[in-house]
Amino acid sequence: MLLLRIKFALLLALAAPLCHAELADREQPLQIEADQVLLDQAKQISTFTGHVKFDQGTLQLRGEKVVVSQDAQGYKLGTVTGDTASFRQKREGVNEYVEGYAQRIEYDTHTQILDLYGQARLKREGDFIRGEHINYNSQTEIFVVNDGGKNASASTSVPPQRVRAVLQPRSPVPAISAVPATSLQVIK
Repeated sequence: MLLLRIKFALLLALAAPLCHAELADREQPLQIEADQVLLDQAKQISTFTGHVKFDQGTLQLRGEKVVVSQDAQGYKLGTVTGDTASFRQKREGVNEYVEGYAQRIEYDTHTQILDLYGQARLKREGDFIRGEHINYNSQTEIFVVNDGGKNASASTSVPPQRVRAVLQPRSPVPAISAVPATSLQVIK
């Protein structure tokens, strides 16, 4: 099972071209809307509840509750929960977005790692991945998708939660045109 997961992660890493998150997002102001907010300045924790909209550049997080903590270096860790928490961010250098949906989403602004838990789905263009837990590193473009540890027990009464993926074929890279033989020179 572990070998299958590793092979699947490698397949996803090879199937997707580089698609780093929009670099300018980290330098953009953080804008948050919610029905209610609780700010704990001493602990550097903010809790937003009720139809939360969290935007920083092209990064968007949506959910019923968002908890944001900040470390001493100013990096933030956000946890989004709700029936369908969502994530969306533009890819660097192209007009494409990565979108994710789950019951709980965690995003670390320092490592740029996104974890989606519970009925997790992630899509980019026509590619689609589904599992109980998706770990997505937007810097390295590595996806790890699994059943969230639900099948760690030896119980055979629980059928395995399978990971599902749809990967679209990529357009072939145009071949380099051959140089006519008459224009080649041999230097001795």
